[in-house]
Amino acid sequence: MNELAPRRHIVLPVEGMSCATCATRIETALHAMPGVTAAVNLAAEQAEVDFDPLRNDAPAIAAAVQQAGYGIKHERRELAITGMTCATCAGRVEAALAAVPGVVGATVNLASERATVEAIAGITRPADLVAAVHRAGYGAELLTGDAARDREMEVAEARRWRRESLRIALAAAFAAPLLLPMLGVALPAWLQLVLATPVQFVFGARFYVAAWKALRAGVGNMDLLVAMGTSAAYLYSVALLIVGMHGAHLYFEAGAVVIVLVMLGKFLEARAKRSTTSAIQALRALRPEKARVERDDGEVEVPVAAVALGDVVVIRPGEKIPADGIVLTGDSEADESLLTGESLPVGKHPGDTVTGGALNGGGMLRVETRAVGAQAALSRIIALVEAAQATKAPAQRFADRVSAIFVPVVLLVALASFLGWWLIAGDAAAGLIAAVSVLVIACPCALGLATPTALMVGTGAAARAGILIRDAEQLELAHRLDTVILDKTGTLTEGRPSVSDIIPNGTTEDALLMLAAAAQTGSEHPLARAILQRAAGVALPPLSEFRSHVGSGLTARVGGAAVAIGNRALMEECGVATASLEDAAAALEKQGRTVMFVAALDPAPALRGIIAVADPIKPNAAAAVRRLQLLGIATIMVTGDNARTAAAVARAVGIERVLAGVLPAEKATEVRRLREAGRHVGMVGDGVNDALALAAADVGIAMGGGADVAVAAAGITLMRGEPLLIADAIAVSRATYGKIRQGLFWAFVYNVAFMPLAAFGLLSPMIAGAAMAMSSVSVVANALLLRRWHPTGVH
Repeated sequence: MNELAPRRHIVLPVEGMSCATCATRIETALHAMPGVTAAVNLAAEQAEVDFDPLRNDAPAIAAAVQQAGYGIKHERRELAITGMTCATCAGRVEAALAAVPGVVGATVNLASERATVEAIAGITRPADLVAAVHRAGYGAELLTGDAARDREMEVAEARRWRRESLRIALAAAFAAPLLLPMLGVALPAWLQLVLATPVQFVFGARFYVAAWKALRAGVGNMDLLVAMGTSAAYLYSVALLIVGMHGAHLYFEAGAVVIVLVMLGKFLEARAKRSTTSAIQALRALRPEKARVERDDGEVEVPVAAVALGDVVVIRPGEKIPADGIVLTGDSEADESLLTGESLPVGKHPGDTVTGGALNGGGMLRVETRAVGAQAALSRIIALVEAAQATKAPAQRFADRVSAIFVPVVLLVALASFLGWWLIAGDAAAGLIAAVSVLVIACPCALGLATPTALMVGTGAAARAGILIRDAEQLELAHRLDTVILDKTGTLTEGRPSVSDIIPNGTTEDALLMLAAAAQTGSEHPLARAILQRAAGVALPPLSEFRSHVGSGLTARVGGAAVAIGNRALMEECGVATASLEDAAAALEKQGRTVMFVAALDPAPALRGIIAVADPIKPNAAAAVRRLQLLGIATIMVTGDNARTAAAVARAVGIERVLAGVLPAEKATEVRRLREAGRHVGMVGDGVNDALALAAADVGIAMGGGADVAVAAAGITLMRGEPLLIADAIAVSRATYGKIRQGLFWAFVYNVAFMPLAAFGLLSPMIAGAAMAMSSVSVVANALLLRRWHPTGVH
């Protein structure tokens, strides 16, 4: 039988192979598995595997590769989910996706109706994911990032909601007359039946369909509660008509009005949820569709997707910039407000960088493209915001656990209410109404929406201000921060130092500058750039050797002679006496300037002079420190610069605690020391030497324009080098978590506090239905108030 089973073929992308032995090792491990044959391609870094699906499966094969000591690449897929109504639905979809072979993790966002799936590349097919969601009773469509397809889905959704608004209007028209008996107007019983039946079984059909799917899957959801409650009221009223109990009160209006209210509530909730994605929609809208590219035969208009690296694009006044690049010719200004939060247009001149999606001002620019597609800044920003909105905050996991057990508990409470009224009070009709009210009021919709809606609006508001938050966990950690460590250069200062003083010792200024500049040609340090800029146009002797001493300076061989440039520690290490210029150096350092000692090491160590560099303090640095302190956050400055310079900068910005002369590894050590002492630590930096500390902190905050490695290590990235945004990042985190707490509180109030009222007959089904419908709407509307949040930073 096994021999006749169709074999499956998969291609696994393998990480970590370095030689032919690695490939052989993986093949040996796979061939040892029953029914498996494999060929490993070292150059392509992949394993082609055929296997008998009756004797083995793809996850086991991937596990065998990992057990052999190698990695399997993962891929991320996103799906649009339809048909979810509450947190229980989201949990069902998550479970269905997680059960697909090869899936490592699945997260479903009820607010955005999106599922994010991480799976082993080469094993999980998109069709398998879609099929799994369909089997769970919901709709799914793979999101490909195709702008045209996204627009088609938006148009289809708009049509769907227009149809839904018409359905609600018709259902309300049938249900409204059923309320007349409550106003003392007689309505024949047969007419009540005629009006209630289409509402119950035509307009309310969706609840029965979704409830049946839930029952087949062995779970409960909002639809099951609504279907059971309204059916009970409807069938009880029909039973009274059949047995001919004339004059008995009928409850057709209870079921019909509840259905209309729930439909209306879900409609309003959906409209409100669409508003939570306004920030990401605004970012997507920045993507231009066409670009004007220079070719040999002139300018050609092409789709933006066809623009390649190195192409020269022409941007006319008022047009969107199609790609990241460098201005070749032209002078203009660009509106980058939706990208960086900078409200004022930024001047653009030859040599300046431009960002795709920004709006060109009044001049024409010729730009050489440097990044396109997924590598462009706009694409990376959108991806980061989408990723943050797709993640689950720890608070959401608690709500999910509660929602998972909520429906069975509600069913028990409803049954107990009915039996209590019937057996103890002797009033079966009152018991029925109490049970219906319990079933309707207790839907956990609001509980499932409280966290994701606030998270989506909060991260969107932050993105509009130029604050990119990597994921929900970073947002939660940021609101707890009580200590912030600030790097000096590039964070509190401009990071663009310039030479302020040259003091020779036994030589001339020109000779000293030439010696220092020649040695610095091998360095990318900001201080080196300052010296090279000062020496622009000067003929420099050749550099034959170069060695960087992290945190202290450099040694080099210039024109055949050994030299050393750096701080006192390096001079001491090289045997250079600095006493002759110590007074001058101290005076400059007290002014906040960074002093570099320059020494010749051949034929004997001798100090040749000092060069001082001034790095201006950012205009809002002091205000930023005050804002952090007003938020109750302790501020510490940690820098590799000398103590006097660091103290001068600290005094100017209002920081009392300073750690100077600190090496990169020591920055990370200080972060860990504070965390071990019970502090919640944020680290702010922009350079390569800050990456270790950024990664070690509870929350790493990378300043805009900093090194890529710093941005990669950070949980929060500030799109501008504006220090006021540091406090804004913490403020938006606190505001977002305030809304999450409020949403969860009100969700519990609706579900927990109102359920006993319903059970004791103090809530009619209609009031329960209205309260349930408005609970979700109010939670989402409260989260939307976050859109009013704006940074206090000066733009």
